[in-house]
Amino acid sequence: MRALVRHTGPMSTSFAELGLNEHILEGVDALGFTEPTPVQAQAIPSALEGRDIVASAQTGTGKTCAFALPVLQRIEGRRDGAKGPLALVVTPTRELAQQIEDVVTTVCEHTGQKAVIVMGGTSFDPQVKGIKAGCDLLVATPGRLIDLMERNVVDLSHVETLVLDEADRMLDMGFWPSVRRIVKACPEDRQTLLFSATIPPSIKGTVDAMLHDPAVIEIAHIGETADTVEEHLCPVTQGQKASLLEGLISANDPERVLVFCRTKMRVDAVCSQLKRAGIKVDVMHADRPQKAREKALERFRAGQIQVLVATDVMSRGIDVSGIDAVVNFDVPQDPEDYVHRIGRTGRAGATGHAYTFVAPDEISPLREIEYFTGKLVPLYDLPGFDYDENRIVPNPHRSTSKPMRRVFSGNRARGRGPAGGRYGRHY
Repeated sequence: MRALVRHTGPMSTSFAELGLNEHILEGVDALGFTEPTPVQAQAIPSALEGRDIVASAQTGTGKTCAFALPVLQRIEGRRDGAKGPLALVVTPTRELAQQIEDVVTTVCEHTGQKAVIVMGGTSFDPQVKGIKAGCDLLVATPGRLIDLMERNVVDLSHVETLVLDEADRMLDMGFWPSVRRIVKACPEDRQTLLFSATIPPSIKGTVDAMLHDPAVIEIAHIGETADTVEEHLCPVTQGQKASLLEGLISANDPERVLVFCRTKMRVDAVCSQLKRAGIKVDVMHADRPQKAREKALERFRAGQIQVLVATDVMSRGIDVSGIDAVVNFDVPQDPEDYVHRIGRTGRAGATGHAYTFVAPDEISPLREIEYFTGKLVPLYDLPGFDYDENRIVPNPHRSTSKPMRRVFSGNRARGRGPAGGRYGRHY
């Protein structure tokens, strides 16, 4: 395997210093951005040079602009009547595709380029028509792109730059066989940019085959959480979770709260209880029609609802500024999902809060998260809340080093909690 080249270039203080041309900079101004984020400052110059890139950065750090801006600049004025796209972005979910669409559409208004978005859950005809009319940049979800390739609608033989967005998520969702087919349909001498929240070992094994001498940009290491997110651990019983959620919302009155549950049934149940409490709430999960999900997200973004309850399937598609708090109503089974969930708040330099409700039957996944991140989640009790004595409160002296064999204590202990609540059993 070829050695990867780690990029550690100096940070720039403005987009103009990164080598972007006048048209792209006009698009950046229209987007309202003034200074590049670290991943943008490091990725854009390398991408403009034509280098392959492997970039890992936390959610909310500006990865979309990090690849969209240099890609559009490199293919500007190059189509020459070709129907097929010159650049292709593959992303795992419809919500992420729409997020990318918002950025590239704005920039293309200033460059005169055409971007086409194709994704499942929407009509084929407008997408086919857009591709046949010719496009510079194609943004696609894997399943819909494969469908269009099999119908001979899409020609990828002219692709000069291929972007694989949220590569770890595409692997987790089972899209990797489709991704391989898409990569094979592109020219071998293309430029390839691989962006991801993390680069797990399962993906590193495929990097050498897909990329040539890539610049490696690591803004976040696996398990690292954003400094702008204040994390809180809330020990509670399963039966009191909904009441605790109501209490948190009532006590803090946040403008936007994003709540994650493990299952679709759980999402609907939490939504129903919050509605009965008079809280404006909506849901996002895979059983809801695409238009209903889009409407829920738009209402959340516009401040028409205070709480959005979602499953992990939706976690990376929720790109909303100003989320005050994320609540893990259920402890995620996958530690990486924890990092992605809480990354929905504390974005663009703002401070956010992440509350994780842990019931007695969720101690094991909580400990996996703390081993993964290498730090303890600080305890938090809601003042005045009458906690059930059967909750289990973590030992404040627990270790973040994963033991060879885990031992749990069944001893009961009493004391005062971190915010006045009573301890139940320790583990």
